[in-house]
This record gives sequence, structure tokens and C-alpha cells, in this order.
Amino acid sequence: MPSRLITFGLTLAIAALTGYLLVTGRDLLIPFAIALMIWYLINALSRLFKRHERVPGWAALTCAILTILVALALIVQIISGSFQAVQEAAPNYQANIEKLLSAAMEVVGVETMPTIGQIIEQFDMRTVIAGVVGAAANVAGSAGLIVIYVIFLLTEQRTFDAKLKALFPDSRREEEARLLLADMQRRIQTYVSVKTLLSLGTGTASYVVLVAVGVDFAGFWAFLIFLLNYVPTIGSLLGVLLPALLTIVQFGELAPFLVVAVGLGALQFVIGNILEPRMMGKSLNLSPLVVIVSLVVWGSAWGVTGMFLCVPMTVIVMIALAEFPQTRWVAILLSADGEV
Repeated sequence: MPSRLITFGLTLAIAALTGYLLVTGRDLLIPFAIALMIWYLINALSRLFKRHERVPGWAALTCAILTILVALALIVQIISGSFQAVQEAAPNYQANIEKLLSAAMEVVGVETMPTIGQIIEQFDMRTVIAGVVGAAANVAGSAGLIVIYVIFLLTEQRTFDAKLKALFPDSRREEEARLLLADMQRRIQTYVSVKTLLSLGTGTASYVVLVAVGVDFAGFWAFLIFLLNYVPTIGSLLGVLLPALLTIVQFGELAPFLVVAVGLGALQFVIGNILEPRMMGKSLNLSPLVVIVSLVVWGSAWGVTGMFLCVPMTVIVMIALAEFPQTRWVAILLSADGEV
């Protein structure tokens, strides 16, 4: 009994220290975690090109990197084009907002309504501009660090097998380590591939709905919905709420808002609650409660980036804990059915 208490105490101490390091070292760890995901995606695309196109390894790797660069360029083009279109449509949006506010004030019995300009004047624009500039600088700095990390990961991966053999001279332990890494890779690969496929389907179907209603910036909203689908629960809600709010601002009427809200909500429900569980199977085996808690924990520690990475990071933690008898009970609690 005392040994179990000691083990429990050590586990809590290690968890507390790990949490402290994750929070205090977030400026270095977040870019590294993003770089790991990009590195994994590059290798996955490289294997895909090598399998189907029968090209040499260096050519497949080059094609994978170019594919990601082209995708990033398209994303930047979509976002920059949307910002320009927003500036052109801003007067129409302002008029519709004032009309909606006026109608709402009449319902609640308020006679004088502040204008949009009066509302904006209440904000300290210098603080807002400074915050935007600071955020842009942080993103630019992180992007450079992420690129450096990815380059070094691609360089180091050639010596990974040799390092693994040197770390585990015992062939049995080396095989166990390889199986553990293979299990992590299989589960994360299943999650990333299925989630990406379903997110693409959700974004494409949402684009069709938005274009049919005539919502502005349908391509931007489809891309945003694609990204938000990686965030459990909250991402799906935001993927419906944000385009629906723009719809009511754009048209100033309730009918288009209801069509977009119901249409996007139905898509999210069908894909998230019917298709995704069938395609994922038991590859993750995470408790739904654990997914929500991990979303809050990783989001508190790493912000928005932590929300995107919460599921794969929690899967890695669960697999690692399941390999040791002292911490296996934690992995069982994290699992959906007790099987780890």
C-alpha cells in the first residue's frame, strides 16, 4: 500500500511539473509541436507520392513540400482577397447592422439608439492597433521558427533508425519501442487522415450551401469551417455561428440566416455524429469527456493552437502511459471503454 501511495504521489508530481513546463515553455513548444505536425504531414504526403507515382524518395519529398507550399499560398490568397472584399462591403454591412439594431431597440422599447460610429469611438484604437501589430509580429516570428524546426526534423530523420538502435541495445526493448512508436503513428495517422477528409467534405458542402444562399466570402468561410472542424465540439459550433451571423448582417433579414444556420448545422450533425464515429472506429478510443477536458486544458495552456492539437497530443499521452504498469491506470481512465 505505501508503494502505491508513493507511485501515485510521483505521478502527480510529474504531471504537475509537466504542466508547468508546458505553460512556461509555450513560446518554444508551440512552434515545435506545429513543426512536428507539418513534418508528419510532409512524410505522409511523401509516402503517398512514392507509392502511387513510383518516383524516387527525394522526388516524392520534394513534391510533398511543394504541395504544402502551394496550399499555403492559396490560403494566403483567399484570406487577403477576403479582407479586400470586406472593405468594399463594409458600408452595406454598417447600414444593415444599424437597421437591425433599430428594430431590436423598438422591440425592447428604447427610443434613442447609438450609431455605429459612436460605438466605435468608445474603443481605444491605439490599443487595438498595437495588439494587432503585436499578434502579427508573434505569428511572423513563430513562422520562422517553425520553418527552422521543420528543416532540422527533415535533416535528422535519416539518422533516426541508427539512434533508436543505439538507445536500445537490447533487441527486445528496441522492438517494443518500435511497436510503441508505430502504434502512435497509426492512431495519429488515422485521426489526421479521417479528420482532414471529413473536414474537406464539410467545407465543400458548406461552400455549396453558402453559395446557394448568396453569402459573401463563401470560399473564406468554407476554409474557416475546414480549420474549425479540427477543434472538438466548439469548432463545429463556431463553424455554424460565424457564417450565420454574417448572413444576417449581409441581408438584414431573418430568412437567409435561418437557411444557413439550419443547413450548416445539419451538415455538422450528420458528419460529426454519424460519419466520423463510423470512420474513426476505435483508433482513438478516447472518452468524450476526456476530449472536452483536454480541449479546455490544452486551450488554457497553449491557446487556440492547443485546441487544434488537443486530440493528437492526448492520444500520445494515453499511449505512453499505457506502456508502464505504474501509469496504466491513468490510460484506462482516459480511454472510452477501458481497453488500452
